[in-house]
Amino acid sequence: MTFENAKEKLKTYGQEHVLQYFDTLSETEKSSLLQQIDETDFSVTKQIAASQSEQTRGVITPIDAMTLQEIQANAKAFTENGLEAIRAGKVAAVLLAGGMGTRLGSDDPKGMYDIGLTKPVYIFERIVRNLFDVVDQSGTWIHLFVMTSDKNHEATTTFFEKQNYFGYNAEYIHFFRQEMAPAATYEGKVYMESKSRIATSPNGNGGWFASMKQAGLLSLIHEAGIEWLNVFAVDNVLQRIADPCFIGATLARNCKVGAKVVRKADPDEKVGVMCLEDGRPSIVEYYEQTEQLRNTKNADGEPAYNFGVILNYLFHEKSLEEICDTTLPLHIVEKKIPYIDENGTFIKPEEPNGYKFESLILDMIHLLDTCLPYEVVREKEFAPVKNKTGVDSVESARALLQQNGYTL
Repeated sequence: MTFENAKEKLKTYGQEHVLQYFDTLSETEKSSLLQQIDETDFSVTKQIAASQSEQTRGVITPIDAMTLQEIQANAKAFTENGLEAIRAGKVAAVLLAGGMGTRLGSDDPKGMYDIGLTKPVYIFERIVRNLFDVVDQSGTWIHLFVMTSDKNHEATTTFFEKQNYFGYNAEYIHFFRQEMAPAATYEGKVYMESKSRIATSPNGNGGWFASMKQAGLLSLIHEAGIEWLNVFAVDNVLQRIADPCFIGATLARNCKVGAKVVRKADPDEKVGVMCLEDGRPSIVEYYEQTEQLRNTKNADGEPAYNFGVILNYLFHEKSLEEICDTTLPLHIVEKKIPYIDENGTFIKPEEPNGYKFESLILDMIHLLDTCLPYEVVREKEFAPVKNKTGVDSVESARALLQQNGYTL
């Protein structure tokens, strides 16, 4: 992109200030900034005004989950079918690891955080070891796609290489970068994080498949005969990956997506719950759950909206390709955004000062017409590491890992 082209594009979106320091930059910095301008979708900033109007949801009704009792009764058949799909090379895993360990007090990618007590035990290591359980059970290597971001790609790939991929077959690990979105002021002006770089952040967990496509990985998926993608977040150190029973159950129900869920610990727990919205599978986030929804009972007298998602999904790959070109709703999130001010001084705000733009995986699920909520035992499969102490923390994850027999 030339300087004139960049100037014209920025003018279209009212972002001319991006080139404010252009004449002071080195040739390398100029080239990098022009490339970033070329790749950035500034149209997202126009969504701020639209977001001020109230967003309405469709008609919310309960969705039936496959409970532990039903899973246990069919576990053998489900597991055999799942293992058959894995051995045929039809299943791959996708790790969403574009975030940093900031809330844990670390400047490294979150997956590099050491949760060990007597020895180093990295989050990435724990996840790979969990995947090894199924590799050993099936006797088959499973492709693992690792989504990074511009902020942590080099650190992540270098760490995996340095750790010798934690013993995993490196030919089956594939890294790709998540697409980024600009961060903006409340008025829609994009922030600059330096004189030569627009402030950006990963575009949300709903962008993972589009980012895989952008990275050219669909050809590998087609060549390998992969039909199912088990997508999961880096936070949860206890999650079972490419779980044969989960895969077999989703196949048996002939669903386009499976979602691992846990029963809510209490009505006010901050987790999104599975539901139907206008007859299609969906998720109601915890801040959207009304008193009426929390008090609704099913035919058995139990809470009707009681199964919280843990961000572990099994997607039918062909179905994802069918919806890939559909524009997902944009979620505008208030955040603290580091930036340079009009004097070129770097500012790290202590309070939210603008918006980031994200697409969410829950909107991908709503585009598909069938979903299986699949219940798992919370204490055995849900140990998220979101905070350093307290709820969903390093402390609580360590306790759950030890409870499940892992040595830290």
